[in-house]
Amino acid sequence: MQIKTKAIVISALKYQEKSLIVKCFTLSHGLKTYFVRDAFSNKKTSRSVGTKMAYFQPMTILEIEANHKNKGALEHFKEIKIAAPFQSIHSDIYKSTIVMFISEILHHSIHEEEKNESLFEFLEAALHWLDQHEDMANFHLILMLEMTKYFGFYPDTSDMDMPFFEMNEGVFTPFHAIGSLSEHETNLFKKLIALKFDNNQKVFHVIERQLLIKILIDYYAYHLDGFKRPKSLEVLKEVFS
Repeated sequence: MQIKTKAIVISALKYQEKSLIVKCFTLSHGLKTYFVRDAFSNKKTSRSVGTKMAYFQPMTILEIEANHKNKGALEHFKEIKIAAPFQSIHSDIYKSTIVMFISEILHHSIHEEEKNESLFEFLEAALHWLDQHEDMANFHLILMLEMTKYFGFYPDTSDMDMPFFEMNEGVFTPFHAIGSLSEHETNLFKKLIALKFDNNQKVFHVIERQLLIKILIDYYAYHLDGFKRPKSLEVLKEVFS
């Protein structure tokens, strides 16, 4: 089946000397994995994949034509182009570190080959926001929390006046249980829930931000089978320390 769709690059893994295995989150078909032969070739090509490695940087938004056999094997691109080139994401160390971290979160979160148009559109809009703004210290925190809406475990905010957040059930409670955040952690989490991309990004200091990353990663681990702690977390901490 030949398809034409937008796709967000989640990961690109080198295979043998010249090829790549590229995992993409597509608008039309959810998660798909593609084999790119001779990605590191020096051959000059016009419209084919060729040597354009910029296509496969984390979270790049592509327009693709591909042949989908849908047999559980690797798929193949027919044509690709960048949907809307980023101006700063891949050249700014802070932004490129954020998208590396977010791509790894998505890699461990999306496993099904089912389309999720609303998640795709949210990610696309968020990436364009990141590309156009300089004040983005809490971007990854807000994004991780907002993505739980699409994964099905966004916190129940109906009892937000309660002092403790229980991670397993995703609810605020009057009592501290085994899976609950402390009162201090819960207050930080409440501040994050109220935060939007355009709010003052200096609302948390570094230590609070690192605590919130830990809380969010633990929260994902509670609710997503096989979720792993991102390897890029240490890089993120280093860059934003």
